[in-house]
Amino acid sequence: MKHQFIFICLALALGCCSCSSTNIMTLSVQKPAPIPISPGIKSVAVVDRSKASKEYSTLDAIHKALLLENNELQKEGVQASLEGLTDELMKNNRFTRVVPLTAVQLTSTGAGVFPYPLPWDSVEKICKNSHTDALFSLELFDAGTQVNYPLNPVSITTAIRSISSIPTTVNMNTTVRTGWRIYDPSTRTVLDEYVITRNIPTTVSAFSPTQAVSSVAQRKEAIKEVGNQAGQSYADRVLPFWVRVSRDYFVRGNDQFIIARRRAQAGDWNGAAEIWNRETTSANAKIAGRACYNMAIISEINGDLSGAIAWASKSYEDYGIRLALNYLNILKYRDSQNELLKAQDISSGTP
Repeated sequence: MKHQFIFICLALALGCCSCSSTNIMTLSVQKPAPIPISPGIKSVAVVDRSKASKEYSTLDAIHKALLLENNELQKEGVQASLEGLTDELMKNNRFTRVVPLTAVQLTSTGAGVFPYPLPWDSVEKICKNSHTDALFSLELFDAGTQVNYPLNPVSITTAIRSISSIPTTVNMNTTVRTGWRIYDPSTRTVLDEYVITRNIPTTVSAFSPTQAVSSVAQRKEAIKEVGNQAGQSYADRVLPFWVRVSRDYFVRGNDQFIIARRRAQAGDWNGAAEIWNRETTSANAKIAGRACYNMAIISEINGDLSGAIAWASKSYEDYGIRLALNYLNILKYRDSQNELLKAQDISSGTP
């Protein structure tokens, strides 16, 4: 009896799914860059400011010793981060020039601390000398490692007597932190400051010197890779990006909706639109309202947001289709996002 009850519940659930009045489709939508940058900023300089000044060198050395970091490791990680940022900025058409200033010597507090912003006279001088409009600065690079040496719950005497009580592996976790700022000297504004954190877990044999040496090399390469990825990720913050979003559309109402559904499922959205457009004049209010809603979907697919808003408004206001109200709010938000994209003066491109 119990199994029969479960079968009935499953049948009802599947029946409800198959009888749904809507299907889901997806499309690509472009969103504006998280960090808006004035269209007047056409060229940018990239600098490293992560090295500790002499004033803080002792504190920085203690910090590195405690977290198994060294100057060489930091140097290579910093270089990888700057290359990741510079390469990614050069790949797109947002800036006409990206200038890496490797000869500029800037310092900070080091020791894993995100420093105060650069003085504006320094920023202005750097941009003036490099003929750039803004400054991207790596303000922090830190790659500290913590070692977790697991101890079995036995006494020290027992551990000494039995080699089996000594842990055979050592767990290490390296945390790579990069801190970034963007300076706009024309307005003396810090456009963004952001810290990116990534973890690199490693397990090493406690009894294998060869593996220990190998793990050190692997850790170094992993830090460089993570640093490079952090630079790329930060570059993405000033660029528009594409995401996939889902939309519901009506597939039930009358026989014409069933035909339109099959056309849509086959990828013939224009053919489906022909049917929905005819049904917008149906004498049946529900049919007409659903058809208007679906025409809003078609308009958004074709990039006509104003048309989509008009159809969704008609669906809700004239026919009371509740799903259309939520969709209308989504469309209006997209429209405001498109205004931001225009203000950023960036070509929409393709997903």
